[in-house]
Amino acid sequence: RIDFSAVKNVSKTPKGLLLTLTINWLIKPFTMALLGWLFFKLVFADWVDPQTAGEYIAGMILLGVAPCTAMVFVWSQLTKGDPNYTLVQVSVNDIIMVFLFAPLSALLLGVSDIQVPWETLLLSVVLYVLLSLVAGVLTRKRLEARHDATAVPQLLAKLKPWSVIGLLATVVLLFGFQAKTILSQPQNILLIAIPLIIQSYGIFILTYWLALKLKLTHAIAAPASMIGSS
Repeated sequence: RIDFSAVKNVSKTPKGLLLTLTINWLIKPFTMALLGWLFFKLVFADWVDPQTAGEYIAGMILLGVAPCTAMVFVWSQLTKGDPNYTLVQVSVNDIIMVFLFAPLSALLLGVSDIQVPWETLLLSVVLYVLLSLVAGVLTRKRLEARHDATAVPQLLAKLKPWSVIGLLATVVLLFGFQAKTILSQPQNILLIAIPLIIQSYGIFILTYWLALKLKLTHAIAAPASMIGSS
């Protein structure tokens, strides 16, 4: 669904894009790391052993450094956002993620004394970000080469039900494989949820407040806030 040719429209309303990038890459990763360290090293220190606490902090850091983009189109539609501008935000964000995810993750994990091999981080970027983006770009270019304006929308319409099924199946499988852990450690699930909820609502409120200060329209502010809080 991402059309990288939309990046050329960045100059039309730069403030919204700058807000998104500032939140996603200069604020969100660091607040997530800070909350992880604060809760699992201090607040919850008596309830979680040091090794498990380190694993939870690492998970929060990786979650904070990887902004969600796929569901943003859905959220933009639900919040009556500008679909064309959302496309620009997602396109630029994905390009930046290819280059910044690994070094920023390594930086924050290193500061937290958590060792993750560079090879693992780079392989993650290639497998889960780069390959899917390249496949999408090539598919879109091939469809557009037919000079048929309906080719891309038709393919998206066919894939949409399967993408929803795939997303739901992924969620079910993830929770299914971790069912024993979830059932045996419900307290830890609650402990993890607390800083994540604070992060999500805090980033959303901050982004929307800044959008108001920048006098951005709701159609741009809402998707920007959803991208930041995801």
